[in-house]
Amino acid sequence: MDVTTAAHRVRVSLAEEARTAYRAMAAFDRSIELDPALRELVKIRASQLNGCAYCIDMHTRAARKAGESEQRLYALAAWRESPLFTPRERAALELTDAITEIGERGVPDDLYESAAAEFPPHELANLILAITAINAWNRIAISSGMIFKAE
Repeated sequence: MDVTTAAHRVRVSLAEEARTAYRAMAAFDRSIELDPALRELVKIRASQLNGCAYCIDMHTRAARKAGESEQRLYALAAWRESPLFTPRERAALELTDAITEIGERGVPDDLYESAAAEFPPHELANLILAITAINAWNRIAISSGMIFKAE
């Protein structure tokens, strides 16, 4: 099924037209050390907030392949109301929401302290970088018109 429309078409291929910078971005993303399951949840959540269909599709597929349950993937959009996430995941998701929507209220000290209580400094640093990376990828995908193939 091809769903490409004028509103959903590739505008520019950054991988081709800005090869060096695109590869550097990919290398940066790969260098982040974070639990893969948690990382996929963070990527999906930021992509939901940013409205990036390409990244939501990519990362829900990756999460499923890694064993994430359908129920938790469905609940992720309403994670605050769901009992399916651990305190550690909740802290990561709260930080993801704050960083993704940083212009609205920044990252309040109490929110940061909650995340710091769940993650040692090395993990917290990598979590912040993972959130930053997926937000950058969302902006790349949306602005350049990256599309996925519907099944």
